[in-house]
Amino acid sequence: MSQISFSEREGYRTTMRAFYAAVTSLFLLFFFAFSAMSVVEEYMPPPMTEGMFPCSNCHATMEVNRRKRVLKEEHTDIKLHHAESMRWCLDCHDAKNRDKLRLYNGDLISFTESYRLCGECHGFVYKDWKAGSHGKRVGYFAGSGKRINYLCANCHNPHDPKFKPLKPEPPPYRPEENHDAQSK
Repeated sequence: MSQISFSEREGYRTTMRAFYAAVTSLFLLFFFAFSAMSVVEEYMPPPMTEGMFPCSNCHATMEVNRRKRVLKEEHTDIKLHHAESMRWCLDCHDAKNRDKLRLYNGDLISFTESYRLCGECHGFVYKDWKAGSHGKRVGYFAGSGKRINYLCANCHNPHDPKFKPLKPEPPPYRPEENHDAQSK
């Protein structure tokens, strides 16, 4: 029986560590792949003004007017404050099919896919939204179950997306402070 040198033993250990790391990685890959397959992704419906959708109810018989202007008959409540010097309604809404949104490449999408339209200009935020670190996601985050994602328009007005001022919450109390005690 021959002796194994120190370097041969370390080489064997390194090989076995790499083997176990590869097996563990494959296990985790299959585990997360199969657990993610059972998650059902859904989206909160976009907020629509009651009685305004489908848009084609009114727009089907109207002539398309691409001129940027102040709206005086319908949609007078909409004030465009979203890159307004560069944007107009038909940059996002399709001129022929008003029940659809139009991507930059001309593809038509439904209002439930509006995140794709927002993501064309807001790429970093879109990436964070897809990863779940921006916006609101409720339901299951791993394993089986339904996952509901809020669309951009559920939190931001697409025509005026800035958040309105919010009253901040009070700071948290330190545990040693007794705020339930009656003041003397």
